[in-house]
Amino acid sequence: MAGKISRFIREYIFGLSIITLIIGLVLILMGVLWYGFNEIVEQAMELDLIYRIGDWNAYVLVIGLILFAFGVYYLYNYLKNRKFLLEEIKTDKRSEFIKKHGKLKIDSKKLPSKYQKMLKDKEKELGIK
Repeated sequence: MAGKISRFIREYIFGLSIITLIIGLVLILMGVLWYGFNEIVEQAMELDLIYRIGDWNAYVLVIGLILFAFGVYYLYNYLKNRKFLLEEIKTDKRSEFIKKHGKLKIDSKKLPSKYQKMLKDKEKELGIK
């Protein structure tokens, strides 16, 4: 069961991290509006949800900061690992590829399965086991 969940998360990490970023930003905005612009929140009917939550907005703000941090971390890691893998797969020199092969295998396990397949194809092309 845990393998299926981690495989699902690994396949959709880019989209999930962006969704987490957006939710985190909305929650941060709710908390900031409540504590920074309380008078506007009390008068505006559109911000009724923030007004109803009231002092619980402190927890909303903290949860938003945590979600935003997780989203930024996973998005950064995904983009960094993807860029590294795509740059190293472009090489046609077997010796350069072997130098980075260990890191490529580790990074490819954190990326969706299409990148793992790309690495295996490159290994076959260069004759690496």
